[in-house]
Amino acid sequence: MKYLLTWWPRPAGTAADYEQMQQRILELFQKWQVPETLVFHQFLVRVGEFGGYAVIETDDLPALHEAATVFAGFQFRLEPVLDIMDAVSAELQALAWRDSVV
Repeated sequence: MKYLLTWWPRPAGTAADYEQMQQRILELFQKWQVPETLVFHQFLVRVGEFGGYAVIETDDLPALHEAATVFAGFQFRLEPVLDIMDAVSAELQALAWRDSVV
């Protein structure tokens, strides 16, 4: 299954707290190893912000949960997604079935 992961910093108390959180996350990231069960198709950062997006393929949700726990300085939103042609195929099948019901 593919997922779109969005992340953004958790609110910090002061500018110094925020800078400390940034530093800690960068230290963790330099040592973090992507679990073999997570395939990152895209791993992107928003320009000018400390957050971003990733397109991840996995059947191992605990591994995603573990990664989110490691990087507790961020908030995360995880959304299941489909490749466009898979979505179009499913939609065409649904429309055909719906149109067949009288």
